[in-house]
Amino acid sequence: MAALNTILYLVVFPGILFLFVYSTFVEWFDRKVFARLQNRMGPTHTGKSGLLQPIADFVKLMAKEDIVPDKADKKMFSALPVVGLAIVITAGLLLPVWNIDLASPGPISFPGDLIVILYLLSLPTLVLFLAGWSSTNAFSIIGGTRVLTMLFGYEVPLFLAVLSPAVLAGSWRMAEIAAFYRAHPLLLLVNLIGFVVALISVQAKLERTPFDIPHAETEIVGGTFTEYSGKKLAFFRLMADIEMVVAAGLLATVFMGGFGGGILSAFVQFIAKTLLVVFLLTVLRAVTGRIRVDQVVSFAWKWLAPLAVLQLLIVILIKGFVL
Repeated sequence: MAALNTILYLVVFPGILFLFVYSTFVEWFDRKVFARLQNRMGPTHTGKSGLLQPIADFVKLMAKEDIVPDKADKKMFSALPVVGLAIVITAGLLLPVWNIDLASPGPISFPGDLIVILYLLSLPTLVLFLAGWSSTNAFSIIGGTRVLTMLFGYEVPLFLAVLSPAVLAGSWRMAEIAAFYRAHPLLLLVNLIGFVVALISVQAKLERTPFDIPHAETEIVGGTFTEYSGKKLAFFRLMADIEMVVAAGLLATVFMGGFGGGILSAFVQFIAKTLLVVFLLTVLRAVTGRIRVDQVVSFAWKWLAPLAVLQLLIVILIKGFVL
């Protein structure tokens, strides 16, 4: 039974098959909500209400010609899309979605898994930088440089914001953090500032408006992905979709009490809570315009970092004098 559970975890939920299907659904949800907020229709033709459009886009890219520039670092250029996809899938498997109880939170759960998933979610940024650099295209290099520059802005506020709930819960294990807040739901309000900081930081990590500077079409064509096509571009797009699912799942785990009450209940809660996070990210994308890369770093250090430190100070005081 343990072996079967492990196989189901790795392949079905939250495994590779689920991450692929759900990430394409989340892309459709994001595009549909974004379109409706702008009084447009969004995807409509492929499948009911355009539901299969992201899958159709993926299949179409997989069938297109795969071109590698002559001057590119061919091995790195070809390997990076697969490496990036493997990283975000591995991060997704760490989410404690089988929170039946703390004795069996899932096949992959251990003390400190919160630190590991944050580390894994940092690696796609390096992958994108190397992808742009290995292309040897001027637009790609500029896009990759912008990716790395933004990292120095949002990463510290994101880490501080996500670690604050862990400090209050007294654990670095995501299953234990989620269980703590399910047992003390009112304490979720304490982390409200941290949630807002983490939400904005995740938007920057995903390079979504207003932080879509690394691939600003009006300035640098396609940025990091200028030279990518076919299967490699399909893998990068899928990587971005899965990264959004994993980031939303992480925020739902540490800021919303996770996904408890049995596998079926956890599945429903995972869908509902991650879609709520994605909805908030979509609204943020719809109501803002692109800013400059220097403004991203300045905003992160002037506002996000101090707010994240304030959140951490609040939880330390509550931990020391109230709990």
